[in-house]
Amino acid sequence: MEKLYKDAKILIDRVIEANMPQQAVRNALKNHNFAGNIYLAAIGKAAWTMAHSALEELGSRIKRGIVITKYGHSMGHIPGMEIIEAAHPLSDENTIAGTKKAVEMAQSLGPEDELLFLISGGGSALFEDPLPGLTLADIVDVNQKLLACGADIVEINMIRKRLSSVKAGRFAQICAPAKVFTVVLSDVLGDRLDSISSGPAAPDMSTVADVAAVTQKYNLNFSDTVKGYLSKETPKSLDNVESIITGSVRILCTSAADVAAELGYTPHVLCSEMNCEAREAGRLISSIAKQINGGDYMFKRPCAIILGGETVVTLKGKGKGGRNQELALAAAEGIAGIEELLVFSVGSDGTDGPTDAAGGIVDGATVQRLKEKGLKLRDILDNNDAYNGLAVAGGLVKTGPTGTNVNDVAVILCR
Repeated sequence: MEKLYKDAKILIDRVIEANMPQQAVRNALKNHNFAGNIYLAAIGKAAWTMAHSALEELGSRIKRGIVITKYGHSMGHIPGMEIIEAAHPLSDENTIAGTKKAVEMAQSLGPEDELLFLISGGGSALFEDPLPGLTLADIVDVNQKLLACGADIVEINMIRKRLSSVKAGRFAQICAPAKVFTVVLSDVLGDRLDSISSGPAAPDMSTVADVAAVTQKYNLNFSDTVKGYLSKETPKSLDNVESIITGSVRILCTSAADVAAELGYTPHVLCSEMNCEAREAGRLISSIAKQINGGDYMFKRPCAIILGGETVVTLKGKGKGGRNQELALAAAEGIAGIEELLVFSVGSDGTDGPTDAAGGIVDGATVQRLKEKGLKLRDILDNNDAYNGLAVAGGLVKTGPTGTNVNDVAVILCR
């Protein structure tokens, strides 16, 4: 197992390195002709890395920059730019303050100016200014309900974009008459521009009817003020925006396959749009692992089975964890007793849920290690306490904030 764990670490580190946004940002900028003054706004977990790369490419042509990222994700001063760290996944006062600064800069732009808008995952929480009549507490309450109900990211953003003065294309409207060039790292399955960071510079594809279907599906109850905004349509067209997507989960999975092959495993990418309950994904993955172990399956050892996407967790307990940790721990039961096989799931941003772990890794002895500590796997999962369960079993994966964010990757690795 020592060799497997060593290879898993190499795979995780190299896949994240291959999906850092520096070169992607540079390539996007080299192919774009900036005619006037350049201003910069960067939002999301990869905002610092993207902004720093833009400065390296454009230098003093950038007149001013506002960078809003998650706490702990700034890597130091960037000349000419103001860096604001704020909360994720729930907005805080710093979120509002940083967003207002970006709005003030956008309002000052003229027809001779152009805004370079750098967007990465996490932007929905990190870029927020509530519409009139709504408070930060209202936004937090809505987001808490959305994150707990099991809705996917498209459904979540469909609702919260309607409560914001900068989402759903409204930030691009504020920038007019200036042009907006948007460079995007996608953390949304299908790469929907109107859903990535809730589409601050993209026309909204969703409708009031779509929103009503989501609230009914999850039996969501909101205040009258919130309901009022949910019944209003959002901008459906913008004429001052050009957008380019520079990274996505598909590229993440391809990178994982390439590295696995170099390490001597036959790679198989099963899908890059995994979108289900984390616990169910873990059980499915363990079922595949059991069939591989039985030798009666199309995948033969040594191999790496790769799945990408973004699962969800319906919160029922009061524990600590994230979707990748819950997926990994849920897989542990099904692979119990299997030798020379492990399963890991990690978020490319390095922070899974409100924790300091990127995800989790389990093997055939994980369940036994928990039993030896007097813990039951089912009890841990029922309390959504995957972080503490994996900590006891030695299964937390910690990379620290990575500077990128292109969804998650889960891998069965076996020799």
